[in-house]
Amino acid sequence: MIALTAKPQRGITLMELMIVVAIIAIIAAVGYPSYIESVRKTRRADCAGALVGLSNAMERHYSITGNYLGAADGGGNTGAPAVFDTACPIDGGDATYNLTISAATVSTYRLQAAPTGAQADDKCGTLTLTNTGVKGVSGADSGYDWQKCWR
Repeated sequence: MIALTAKPQRGITLMELMIVVAIIAIIAAVGYPSYIESVRKTRRADCAGALVGLSNAMERHYSITGNYLGAADGGGNTGAPAVFDTACPIDGGDATYNLTISAATVSTYRLQAAPTGAQADDKCGTLTLTNTGVKGVSGADSGYDWQKCWR
């Protein structure tokens, strides 16, 4: 006589699969918002650097003309810069910030980087920079430490 022996079952049960799916969902729920905030912070830092680059372009314009007037498109004193790129990232891609000259006089200027596109709901709002190097933000979420926006 031949004895029949049962083969051991291999694989995973539905319960084990559901536990793995639940663990992955929990990790994703915690990790995804942190990832998104990290990407926003990186974009913001990139544009803060571009804003400093625009400031350098304004200083070059001053050294050539003797004033800050006429550095915007069409020779104007406000609006999109004619002396530098108009959007971040400056090396191409989808715009995350629009760079503008918000005020320019003979001896002063104020620059802005307004969030747009994927960065539009950034809690830091619009980054600002003056000719004296004063950094700030406008339109930031209330209670948020705006100095973190420039770090």
